[in-house]
Amino acid sequence: MTEMPPNIPRAIHRGSDDLPFVALGDGTHIQVLQIDVDAGLWVVRTKFEPGVTIPRHKHTGPVFAVTFAGAWKYIEYPEVNVAGSYLYEPAGSIHTLTVPADQDEMTDVWFAIYGANLNLDDDDNITTVIDAGGVLEVYRALCAEAGHSDPNVIVGKGVDG
Repeated sequence: MTEMPPNIPRAIHRGSDDLPFVALGDGTHIQVLQIDVDAGLWVVRTKFEPGVTIPRHKHTGPVFAVTFAGAWKYIEYPEVNVAGSYLYEPAGSIHTLTVPADQDEMTDVWFAIYGANLNLDDDDNITTVIDAGGVLEVYRALCAEAGHSDPNVIVGKGVDG
């Protein structure tokens, strides 16, 4: 094995079981992989139970998504995301994520999100703001509540948290 020079940044690895999934209580389960509050980045893996619909929301930054299992779509669009699908959402997009109720499996999606999710009511008023710092705080609290040790989420620009 070749030693890397000390001035070369090292890659940071997390195995699929290194960070727990925790339930949010609405049929979604999250695993927070990386948070960079300064960049407004949150990288999460989310598992959705069949029949879940999350609130209509607007993104202040771009979102990148890869689906590993199951299916989901936005109520506002005809396309269905299935295993192997990639989705790009530009900043400013507004949509309502829904998972078909007739699935036999959880839907499993990786998201890299910049900026905030602004949950909206029927009159487009902001009801909730979800951002990188808030996601990390909630994840750590839910992990503690579930009896997991403080999760070793990658925090900052490649610095372990």
